[in-house]
Amino acid sequence: MGTEDAHDDHEHHLPAVEDWPRGFGEASWWPFVTAAGAAGVYVAAALYILGRGDTSLVSPLAGPAALVASIGLFLVGLYGWVYHAFVSTFWSREANPDSANKLRWGMLAFLGSELATFGALFGYYFYIRAGNWESIFVGIPDLTGSLVIANTTLLILSSVTLHFAHTAIRKDDRRKFLSWLVVTVLLGAVFIAGQIYEYYEFIIHEGFTLTSGFFASAFFGLTGLHGLHVSLGAVLLGVVLVRALAGQYSAERHVSVSTASMYWHFVDVVWIFLVVVLYVGAEVGV
Repeated sequence: MGTEDAHDDHEHHLPAVEDWPRGFGEASWWPFVTAAGAAGVYVAAALYILGRGDTSLVSPLAGPAALVASIGLFLVGLYGWVYHAFVSTFWSREANPDSANKLRWGMLAFLGSELATFGALFGYYFYIRAGNWESIFVGIPDLTGSLVIANTTLLILSSVTLHFAHTAIRKDDRRKFLSWLVVTVLLGAVFIAGQIYEYYEFIIHEGFTLTSGFFASAFFGLTGLHGLHVSLGAVLLGVVLVRALAGQYSAERHVSVSTASMYWHFVDVVWIFLVVVLYVGAEVGV
């Protein structure tokens, strides 16, 4: 009886007993590892600022090095968190609709906080722009070129293909699910590459940088924050793709596909708003 109770207790505490750093009971340290990696990005930004200028307080390489280390720690924490919480015991768990709904509502709550973050930044931008209509657009490059049109088209298409993928797995069509998911990840990667190339063109060839004025700081701040969210979304979709290739997901088990889709559609809508307000709005304001 004692041996059987110990075995049941062992099973009850999964995935914590397989976890590293080892948790206690159902608890896990992986969320804290992930949060530490995310917090390290802000530390890296501070070190980068302190390392600039003739009177720098730290080495100029301290900021970039801390950024790389923080991103690595964040990705390791995210991997451990997702793998031990959802992947390792995927098929042994029961398909619980109540738990699935809780995760979906959790994602909606998270997206609500993200909406508040973007809303605050847009509100500040509108406030400054209302009192300084023309002067803030002096010296900006042409923003509404073919690159932003192509990037916007790619991101909208990626939402469409992800919707097709989600619909396919709900019908238990794994072949179409995998095909559309691969296309979505590729479109997201091309969008990120396009935004990096746009930054390269503006900074290197146009001399349009973060310190070029109020609009420049708003432009790089908002588009950079959005790019960070798209990059995180691409990581989430990559995790979903790896799990799909490993044979996971079915018509009854696809909650992480649903939550990743919700996040990706959110960043898509934010990007459209960004294009209208920043790119088109700047052309109208000049």
